[in-house]
Order: sequence, then C-alpha cells, then structure tokens
Amino acid sequence: MGPAPLPQCAEISLLVSLSPNFGERRGGLRPQFVVLHYTAMESCAAASARLCDPAFEVSAHYLLDYDGTVDALVDETARAWHAGAGQWRGLSDMNSRSIGIELANDGFEPFPEAQMAALEGLLAGIMARWSIPPAGIIGHSDMAPGRKSDPGARFDWQRLARAGLAVWPALGAGGAEPSPEQFRAAALRAGYPADAESDQLLTAFRLRFRPWATGPLDALDTQLAQSLAKLSVDQSPPQA
Repeated sequence: MGPAPLPQCAEISLLVSLSPNFGERRGGLRPQFVVLHYTAMESCAAASARLCDPAFEVSAHYLLDYDGTVDALVDETARAWHAGAGQWRGLSDMNSRSIGIELANDGFEPFPEAQMAALEGLLAGIMARWSIPPAGIIGHSDMAPGRKSDPGARFDWQRLARAGLAVWPALGAGGAEPSPEQFRAAALRAGYPADAESDQLLTAFRLRFRPWATGPLDALDTQLAQSLAKLSVDQSPPQA
C-alpha cells in the first residue's frame, strides 16, 4: 500500500519506507485527528527501523527527520499503531480515528526550523485531504494524560496556531477564578479524557499551553481552558 500524495511544498523531501505494522481502520472510520509524537530515540534512522519492525508492533503514518525529510511509513487510509490507549472528545480507538506523525526529537531539544517547516506543509495537506480543522491537531500527551508527554515542552504549538494548523486559547477581558471544578469541566469540553485524574489534566494542559508553569492550578489555567473549550467546540469534527 503506497503513501498518500503529499502537498506540493518546497520544504518537503520525501522518503518511502513502508511499515508492515498497520491494519484497516475499524468500523469504516476516517481520520478526524492528527496526533503528534516525538521519537525519543538516538536517531531518526533508529526510529524508522523500530517503526518498520514487525516485532515491535508500532508504527506511524509519517516520520520527520531533523532536516525536514518526510518518511512515509503507512498509507493515510490505513490504521497505523501509534496512539495506544487514550481518548479525545470522548472518542476511543484513536488509531482508527487519526493520522500519526513522529518527529525525530529526544523530548528535550528544540525542533529545528527545517523540521517545523516540513511539518507545516505536511499538516496542511493532511487537513485539506481529510477536512480536519485546527482543533483536530493534538499531541499524544493530550489524549493520554499521565501516560504520554510527547511532543513535549519544547514543541512550538503557537507557531502551528499562527499558521492555522492548530488552536491556541486567547485571554478574555475578565479574569476567571482558579476553580478546579471549572478548569476540569472546561478541559473535558476541550477534548481531554474524562477518566484522567485532575492533576494529570493540569499537567497535560500546561505541557501544551504553559510548559514552564509550576505550582497549583491558578486563574490563568482556568481562563485558558475555558477559551480552549470554546475554540474546540466551535471547530469540533463530527463524531463518528
């Protein structure tokens, strides 16, 4: 099964290393989301070998090297094995509902310009092909709080949002109270899993939107979560 066509973008250099680790999307499901990951391995080559090894039963649709090279591993129409247990917007089996993109990164280093530019081109094409709105672009840590931390604190979500490739909450005129109940309710409306503990929700939310924040829940967390909930509900893809 060959890779889906990539958008015409000067920053993208394509390799094809088809992985055997895939299956059919269950129940006729289509991609509604894109889940971003980091590889947390010593090199992109090592990650490619792992994602193409049937013994490990793991894969992704795309792997992006530091220099911006895109390695197509699984056809977009197929179900890659990248998401694992987790939920988003109350939906499970995220492997059947998403396209997975792995970014070569150890989890602590910045993401290079060439890699981010290639990701932007790749995302634009995926979103157009599958009618995925910006709210449908999420991190592995978003759908699996407490279990996953990728793409990590160094990932530039604001850059994607400025390009219309993700969402970013805005601050309103009024100040919200640091209410655990209001924060949790807003986080769940935004899409975070209802079975996550409150401390896991806060950690996952801050990892994406306030990665250097510390301490207990504060008013800014609540206000940003409420803003995110409105953005996400307004742009939510149809549930299937």
